[in-house]
Amino acid sequence: MLGTILSITYGVSKFVSGILGDRSNPRYLMAFGLILTGICNICFGLSSTWSLFALFWGLNAWFQGWGWPGCAKLLTHWYSQSERGTWWSLWSTSHNLGGALIPLLAAVCVKYYGWRCAMFVPGTLCILAGFYLINRLRDIPQSLGLPPIEKFKGEPSTQAPCDKGRTTLSVKEILFKYVLYNKYIWLLAFAYFFIYIIRTGFNDWCMVYLIKFKGYSPMRAAACVLWFEVGGFLGTLFAGWSSDKFFGSKRNAVSALFTFGAIAMLLCMHWNGLNFLLLDRAIIFSIGFFIFGPQMLIGIASTELTSKKAAATSSGFVGCFAYMGAAVAGGPLGVLIASWGWDAFFAILCGCGVLALALLSSLWSIKTTPQPELQVEENNEKEII
Repeated sequence: MLGTILSITYGVSKFVSGILGDRSNPRYLMAFGLILTGICNICFGLSSTWSLFALFWGLNAWFQGWGWPGCAKLLTHWYSQSERGTWWSLWSTSHNLGGALIPLLAAVCVKYYGWRCAMFVPGTLCILAGFYLINRLRDIPQSLGLPPIEKFKGEPSTQAPCDKGRTTLSVKEILFKYVLYNKYIWLLAFAYFFIYIIRTGFNDWCMVYLIKFKGYSPMRAAACVLWFEVGGFLGTLFAGWSSDKFFGSKRNAVSALFTFGAIAMLLCMHWNGLNFLLLDRAIIFSIGFFIFGPQMLIGIASTELTSKKAAATSSGFVGCFAYMGAAVAGGPLGVLIASWGWDAFFAILCGCGVLALALLSSLWSIKTTPQPELQVEENNEKEII
């Protein structure tokens, strides 16, 4: 129940803070979000009742959600489209590094000082990192007197013509014109929903599957599941780099290919009846490699298929759908496994993969949003002048 609370609250927070993020300095939004996350972690460690656990875990997720839109805004404004996939993928590996390191830190804290310490130490680190961000982060290049990144790199601008020269857009323009009325953002949002069911479902239930179905010991199962994050780390880097190097920044084409690979590896996992540790590790590594690619690239695509000034809102919007998928992959998926068994588990994940593949394939060749109606508006304005 706490996991579901976190997923839903975090998803909604990403969308709401995205709207705020496009009209605020990410330097402060990210920093204060991280500081407040740390405080909530510490308060969770000081609590002893389920109601307080639920309160502080929900608030923890809410303030964590302040981080993503700021990152999307900064990566969109400081890196051009031709290089953004590589740099965004490098940043995105923080998911895997943090996911791999925090269990070690938490385990040491629990072993020597108890579970509350496992909340206090990360919370304190969050607060310190928040103050570091206040000191080091800056807003977009133009706020520092620098030219837009496309001008600096000598690349064509991807902004809508009528947006050039405008520092900000109204909340109504951002939300409706560039997000809710943008069919590409909706396609990406639904694809993200299905991708996150696969990613979260496999991450949450793989160890249970290995122990309950294959008869592995907890230690042996954990040694297998570790490779999911390793594969995700390398897959994230390769997906971003290859989208820049070989696909001309067509993120959705790479996402579709990676999703196809994830489906194939899920079928291999299901059909593999051997209790062969090395083979299971290789398959789990491959699933992580393929599924973390579209997880990262859909986030980039959501900022490139709209105005740069709506990057935080659009990424927060699709991110909200992603964590609705994560919520489905928790309790609801567990109920289906209990009722229908592991065959249903793999059928659901593969079905989600097929639906995500269909949505992403429909965007295969699109890397920026066509703006014909905006071009007409600009031409009309010129004629009037």
